[in-house]
Amino acid sequence: MPALPVGDVSPDDGALPSSVVDGADARAFGVYLHVPFCTVRCGYCDFNTYTAAELGGGASQVAYADTALREIALAGRVMDRAGLPGRPVSTVFVGGGTPTVLPADDLARLLDAVRGTWGLAPGAEVTTEANPDSVTPASLERLAAAGFTRVSFGMQSAVPHVLATLERTHDPRRIPDVVRWATDAGLAVSLDLIYGTPGESLDDWRTSVATALATDVDHVSAYALVVEPGTKMAGQVRRGQVALPSEEDQAVKYEVADAMLAEAGLHWYEVSNWARTPADACRHNLAYWRGDDWWGVGPGAHSHVGGVRWWNVKHPRAYAGRLEAGLSPAAGREELEPGSAQLERVMLGVRLAEGLPLGTLSARARRDVAGLVADGLVDGRAALGAGAAEPRVLLTRRGRLLADAVVRTLTD
Repeated sequence: MPALPVGDVSPDDGALPSSVVDGADARAFGVYLHVPFCTVRCGYCDFNTYTAAELGGGASQVAYADTALREIALAGRVMDRAGLPGRPVSTVFVGGGTPTVLPADDLARLLDAVRGTWGLAPGAEVTTEANPDSVTPASLERLAAAGFTRVSFGMQSAVPHVLATLERTHDPRRIPDVVRWATDAGLAVSLDLIYGTPGESLDDWRTSVATALATDVDHVSAYALVVEPGTKMAGQVRRGQVALPSEEDQAVKYEVADAMLAEAGLHWYEVSNWARTPADACRHNLAYWRGDDWWGVGPGAHSHVGGVRWWNVKHPRAYAGRLEAGLSPAAGREELEPGSAQLERVMLGVRLAEGLPLGTLSARARRDVAGLVADGLVDGRAALGAGAAEPRVLLTRRGRLLADAVVRTLTD
């Protein structure tokens, strides 16, 4: 698991500086709830997750909802003391880990606490992640009744040998069933895919995308596999037990997915995300990419309010211990300097299909856009303002494959 960032010491009471109030009325507010449990740990995963056998006491799955409720209550007090305006929550995202290893009633209790602390905005988006083997028709109906509106299933692949390499435990034949159960319960559905698994052929990848599309979902995410240091798969690669695909292989698979999804009526709105209509996009993730405010609840969760970012202690036992002692679980924080804020604005904004207004760039960066257009990385018409209120940086498909290089050009 990656180490926490290095930052300033966070106050024990979690108090926020008065500066967070500036412009708050113009920013949406969301809540992220981290559930740090999985039935098994996948070999490629470096998220802050634990199996039940690794934990006990106050950090157990059984006790977790009560612990997280303490942080939600703390968050409400901290934001009130900071003088932030009362903003109902626009989006809630429950991630992990596998949130649905908790009973649906526990997830409902957490959502009720969010609702009771801040209120939910009309039409609020409320998402939970889930593994296909961690839900039933009854559990999905319970979540919908509690106010959840959306579920994001970790499908990853439809090919058994690819799932085995990833150490995913679900049967791919279950995917159509869980999508149907969720839609019957009234939930919107997203399917998450991973491409570039060792041993995955191009035909394997086409099968996975086609299987996802056959369910008629309105949202698909597709991420290139990144093997992080310290994971089991990183050790397998180091020992020569598995071979990673080439960058060219991953690029071809991205292009195949983009073409198949577009033909089926799903259009990219962020480099790794496709939706049937703008209303089907994940509004919680868009809030991250646009720099809105959110409070992250749970061990290792990150928060951002008014240019102040902080992160919680990682281990569930340490997290529970601090809250039981009446202390903020934050391990550290930082106030974003203008240069860092601009880097993030460009880095995140350029990944969106709505484009990044040229006016947000420095004079030097605006001059460099012409070179990016010439290289085929940025759409020339958009850079001239064609069809829009103002000129903007809009990535071409090739530019999406080289988004990091575009960001470096615009920020170095």
